[in-house]
Order: sequence, then C-alpha cells, then structure tokens
Amino acid sequence: MGGEDARLRAVVSLAQAMAAAHTPRESWRAAALGARCALGGNFAALSVWERELGRLRVLVNAGERAHGEEEFPEDEAYPVHQFPEITEFLHERWAGGGEPNAWVETAAAPPEGDVGYCHERVTALRRRGRGCCVVAPIVLHGRAWGELYVARPVGAPVFDAADADFATVLASVAAAGIAQTERLEEVRRLAFTDPLTGLANRRAVDMRLDEAIERHRADGSVVSLVVCDLNGLKRVNDTLGHEVGDRLLERFGSVLSLCGAKLPGALSARLGGDEFCLLSVGPGADEVVAVGDELCLRAGELELGEGVACGVASTGDPIGPIVSARRLFRLADAAQYRAKAARSAKPVVAGRDGAVLRLAENPPTPAHDRRRFRGRG
Repeated sequence: MGGEDARLRAVVSLAQAMAAAHTPRESWRAAALGARCALGGNFAALSVWERELGRLRVLVNAGERAHGEEEFPEDEAYPVHQFPEITEFLHERWAGGGEPNAWVETAAAPPEGDVGYCHERVTALRRRGRGCCVVAPIVLHGRAWGELYVARPVGAPVFDAADADFATVLASVAAAGIAQTERLEEVRRLAFTDPLTGLANRRAVDMRLDEAIERHRADGSVVSLVVCDLNGLKRVNDTLGHEVGDRLLERFGSVLSLCGAKLPGALSARLGGDEFCLLSVGPGADEVVAVGDELCLRAGELELGEGVACGVASTGDPIGPIVSARRLFRLADAAQYRAKAARSAKPVVAGRDGAVLRLAENPPTPAHDRRRFRGRG
C-alpha cells in the first residue's frame, strides 16, 4: 500500500507542477522532472514527434545530463528511421486497436532482432553511462505527440513491467498538462495578436513598452519607438474595396516585420486601422532611424499604397526624461504627425526636429490624438 500511496502522490505532484507552469518550457520541464522523481530515475527527457520533418526533437533534458546535453536544446533531434518503435508504437500498433503502452530498454540489450530491441537507444544508453530507460508515448488530441523518457544510471535497479505501466500513467498526466499549456498559449496569442496581419496588437505593445521603460530606468537601455501611418488606405478602401485594403495592410505588415528583424528583439505591431509601430530595446537611435529609412523606402514601393508617414522617438536622442510609456508614445506620434503633414519620404525624429517636442506637448487638435494613452505619468 505504501508504494501505491507514493505513486499516487507522485501523480498528484506532477499534475500540480504542470498546472502551475506559465510557459511551454516550464510545462516541459515540470513533466520531465516529475516523471524522473516518480520513477526514481536520475535523468528524464521530453520529446515531440515532428511528422512533417520525420524526426523526434528533444524539448527538455532534466536531471543528471551527460556531456553535451543541454537543458533546452536548440537542435537535438533524431530521424525516426533510427527509432522504428516510434512509428510502430505510436502509430501502427495504436491505430490497430492497441494501447500506447510504455516499454523498457537496457544497456545490456537482448540480441539484435528480439522484440523491443532498438540499436540506437541501446547505443545512446551506453554512450551516456545509463543502465536502462523507460519510454512512454504521449498521446494528445487523439494523436501520437511524442514521448516521455526516464533513465537510471548503470548499477541501479532495472525498470520492470510495473514501472512501464506507471510510466504510461505519467505520460497521460503529462499529456493533459501539455494540452492545458497549449490552450493557454493559444489564448495568449489571440489576446496579443492582430488577426489580420499576424503582428502584435496594441495590448502587446502597451505591456512590452511598460517593461522597456522600467528597464530604461534601471540600466539606461535605449528604448525606441517607430510609429507609422500607412498613406492612401482610405482611397484604396473607397475605390477598390476593403478586401484590397486588407491586402495592402497585410503587405505593409510583412514589410514592417522584415525591417524590424534588423533590430534584435524588436516588436512589430499594428496599433489599429492604418497605424503600425516598431518597439526596440537595446539598439542605438541611429540604428533605429536607419531601419525607419528602409521602412519608408520599401513602403513607397508597395503597389496601390502611397508610402508611409514615419515618426521616431528614442531615449538615445535628446528628448528629455522619459518617465512613462505615454510620454514616448506622444513624442513618436508627434513626429509621425509632422512627417505626414510635410509629406516626408523619410522618418521625422523627435529630438532632431525641434518642432516635434513642442508638438508633443501641444497637439494641433484633440482629434489627432486618436489613441487613448493610458494616463500613468
């Protein structure tokens, strides 16, 4: 009874740890660590089966990692032809009415050709100093998703049939946790993504900009904002229809994303209507202005459009103290307004055009301040 109680507590602990995870990585790590602890292993890994690429990709390595193993590897993947049991266990046998049960392999493997033998896994166990492993398929949304892998060192008791059965249960609990994390990620994606362009939305910009301003206060990191107004959208909508206008917005969104990629970590966003922005943290003001130049050039080459009015505000320029996100947004918006009024083919930069600072304090009309800035600071 004591062993059953311990395993029940392990299942509950695994479920609670995965429920508390806020990101996919936290969820993967919780699954691997929970399974390792529950099965008395010294190492565990979680992998996903990428059918379209024909490979098993490792998401997390937890516990006593061997030389060269990273906790969250970027490129640790194995062709499924090296692991034929993946397609057999996770597809043919299961689709044929069987259950996705776990299995055990040892470094002291049976002769090649015996049922359950996998040369690649046995070789990997020996190479990494592990004595045995238990592999449990993970099934998600009715399909084979990947596997949970737990190992013990050489000299430790070998996993038995009861361990394999328990690993199957743990894989089911992990699958439920992964599904929950994926649902939360989808909710977050929808909440912070513009549905037309796939860029970030205003909510995402607000959150990221607040964080950026805090970082600027803490360590002086340069925070820059590029605000763009796509010219000619109303004419396209009125003469060619909103479907064509939407295509113009999508194409400009792609241009914005392309240019923004030159600023490491920059956030490309659609604020709403014909307004877009780039938020950059780290790169200097001159780098951001250069990207703004390219953005204006590429936007001018878009078919049907009439270019873009672009304003830049950066803490790397002499714009005075920035005590709130609202202040930086007002400066960038004022620079964009001046660019639009002057029909400028290049960005107007706050701090390099003295009129922008005055304009930010005294907008020409209340109607111009279309965005509802949050009133902090």
